[in-house]
Amino acid sequence: MTIDQHLATIDLLRAREFPARSGVSDVGFGGPGFHIAPLAVSAGLGTGDGAERERWAEDLDAWKEAIAQRLDDRWGEGLRWWSLTVGVRKARGEEIPEPWATLGDLVDELYLWRPDGTGRWVALGVAERDGADEIRLLAAVTDRDPP
Repeated sequence: MTIDQHLATIDLLRAREFPARSGVSDVGFGGPGFHIAPLAVSAGLGTGDGAERERWAEDLDAWKEAIAQRLDDRWGEGLRWWSLTVGVRKARGEEIPEPWATLGDLVDELYLWRPDGTGRWVALGVAERDGADEIRLLAAVTDRDPP
């Protein structure tokens, strides 16, 4: 896919109503107040070798940066959200709302934008924490503020 196609997916998520119940959709999954879509996914790296996995992570990070630049051009410079505290807060018993709980489990760093007038956040990050899982470039849209 191209950057323009990824941006079109993000725009689709921004315009789409949130589902009443959590579940899979035609572009990813979502639930009340959020959508999460994999824009790009590695193939066969869940148990693959480390060098190939590292190359994929670097490639998807480059895609993230390119898409982020285009979103910065649209909406101004995005914020950075680090998920390291989410795990600590969850371990202490704090309830972290979706999609932030899921994103916090999967992604170390997210870029965030809140386009004027929408009341929605747009998030972009690379899920590569779990060495037994595929690496994914994720986009999320939510009406919930980051924790």
